[in-house]
Amino acid sequence: MDDSYTNFPTSHLVGSVPAVITEEKNSYRPEAPAANSPILPPNNGPNAGRGYQTLGGEGDGQQSTTKWNGVFSVSSYTEYFNVDTDLVLNRLMSSLNPTTGDFFSKIDANPDLYGLVWISTTLVFVISSIGNCATYLMHKRSDSNSSWNFDVNYVNVAACSIYGYALLVPLGFYFLLRYMGSSASLIRFWCLWGYSLFVLILSSCLLIIPVEFLRWTITIAAATTSASFVALNLRTYVQSDDLMILLVAAFALQSALTIFIKMWFFS
Repeated sequence: MDDSYTNFPTSHLVGSVPAVITEEKNSYRPEAPAANSPILPPNNGPNAGRGYQTLGGEGDGQQSTTKWNGVFSVSSYTEYFNVDTDLVLNRLMSSLNPTTGDFFSKIDANPDLYGLVWISTTLVFVISSIGNCATYLMHKRSDSNSSWNFDVNYVNVAACSIYGYALLVPLGFYFLLRYMGSSASLIRFWCLWGYSLFVLILSSCLLIIPVEFLRWTITIAAATTSASFVALNLRTYVQSDDLMILLVAAFALQSALTIFIKMWFFS
């Protein structure tokens, strides 16, 4: 055979195996991690011995932030205002008939905060405006010669007292019943106390009558209706006789609010 064929370089032929280059065998040199690289501690949890911990701190922080953002987001409370006119009227009528004591069963599927917000706001406007009108009538009846001035302070007192009562009193009963082991619901409590204020709107409109005897008669009737509505429905969460004092306290607080409205705004 000709030497030209035997000396032909075969390393460039298709399918040929290149020679092993021993000089590059140990060319890889591991590098130390950079100073700013995260160092993961050993996994000491339930999967100990299976490597290192994962970077889960950022995810946990995002979940916690998301929860707090939901608390302060208006969209989180839209479901509690998803009520129609017929449903609201039915609940308003229930607040005027406290003897049934079945308000929680009516709102169990869809408790709302409509009463807490709008009924409280309406009551603030009614007692501050009609309170001034009643004061004007009483002033003209007693002394028609002197001047009379609109008392703007009525609005401030009405807003602080009504909003504070409607928010804090149900919150206090909620934490107290939860501490006692009852499965209370704060949204349902706010709904109950919100609708309990509806009868006070009606009574405040009648308190414009400048006759003191009729005013006290209306006040006592409204206090009895509103306080009975709260106490009889709150009885659902009071299973023990030792907690009956809570019903008495709820009745007394609701009555005290009604008397406060009469004494401050319609005296």
